[in-house]
Amino acid sequence: MTSAHLTFDIYGDKVADRVRMMRSSAVRDLFAAATRPDIISLSGGMPDVSLLPSSAIRKATRSVYDSQQAVALQYGSTDGRVETKRVFCDLMRDLGIRVKPDEVLITSGAQEALDLLGKTFINEGDIIITEGPTYLGALQAFSAYQPDIRCIPFDEEGMRIDLLEEELASIGKNNPRLKFCYTIPNFQNPGGVTMVPARRKRLLELSEDYGFMVVEDDPYGRLRYEGGHVLPMKALSDQVVYLGTVSKTLAPGLRCGWVAAPHGVIGKLNLAKQGTDLCGSMFDQVVVEHYFTDTPWQRTLQRFVKTYRQRRDAMLAALEEHFPAEASWTHPQGGFFVWVTLPAYVDTSSMLGAALEHGVTYTPGDGFFPDGVRGRNCMRIAFCYETPENITEAIRRLAEVIEERLELYRAFIQAGAIKA
Repeated sequence: MTSAHLTFDIYGDKVADRVRMMRSSAVRDLFAAATRPDIISLSGGMPDVSLLPSSAIRKATRSVYDSQQAVALQYGSTDGRVETKRVFCDLMRDLGIRVKPDEVLITSGAQEALDLLGKTFINEGDIIITEGPTYLGALQAFSAYQPDIRCIPFDEEGMRIDLLEEELASIGKNNPRLKFCYTIPNFQNPGGVTMVPARRKRLLELSEDYGFMVVEDDPYGRLRYEGGHVLPMKALSDQVVYLGTVSKTLAPGLRCGWVAAPHGVIGKLNLAKQGTDLCGSMFDQVVVEHYFTDTPWQRTLQRFVKTYRQRRDAMLAALEEHFPAEASWTHPQGGFFVWVTLPAYVDTSSMLGAALEHGVTYTPGDGFFPDGVRGRNCMRIAFCYETPENITEAIRRLAEVIEERLELYRAFIQAGAIKA
């Protein structure tokens, strides 16, 4: 045994319980396979940064060195640059949200915001509500603090508010253990569905009645391919905790997100952030500031929308052509993802190896639930990164893998080995 193995093993019993409970992200685990040249990846929600105009990126970056190098390479305040906050306030105003810079905290991507929310508000055993399925990065962030996560199913109109009301009735009003409801109302990850206005309004009413926060995560809101703009819940109530990011409208390599929330929440998150990273990257913040101030970023956004719409349409058409009648899927109006449901006897985790042999990846559905059990017959497929031609081919390959599973099941039925 090498010294490296010894070093790792002797401290294994010292790992905190919250880390022992953590599960690795299925998407991260798939990244290595997804980079193989023979693999078409439908697993990761990666924006296509090749669509960014190099001239705009150069201009924003050069501005940092030309005029603000001393600021960009130095420590900054924990809550972020006020100039960058103003930019985010302007971006939110376009969506109907009106907040002031002192109601904004800049984070190292929206993922840090999720962890800060968990650190600040969740005690072991506290109840939080999410859509089911929900963003696996949020589950990772929250699970470290050992909450009781209650999942509410969705349909094509978003979270099932009727089922939420039933869950809340069982929890009880003003239960001190009930902390917040985390939702992705626009083009949900992984479902691709959008919460309709009536359900948004009712969710806010319920939050007042039962005394919990609403955390509105909105990474995809500007990437709409059909239908009209739906007001964020933050535009309807200043008590909503709103999360934003530049990862989908600029680049995830610039780790820059933000929280817009009431002063009391911002103050507590700021305190928690001091112990996490002291301050975010000033360099990233200044680059983001110049990009959204000095370059025609709306033109690039239109290019994103046009390209992703074409890819979504290619995926939906390929699903219609190649997938079996036993499968169903969502029809997103925007965002990056389609959620596919297969017959209950299909386990998409165990099927992934066969898919890789056929040269395609996806994300199994069980990772989007806190128990890792529900969603086993589901998968998330992403249309944001591959070309329409590759997407069509990937769906054809994936359909072959699924059909093999269905044929095997039919054979067992005919042989009487299992009951239908």
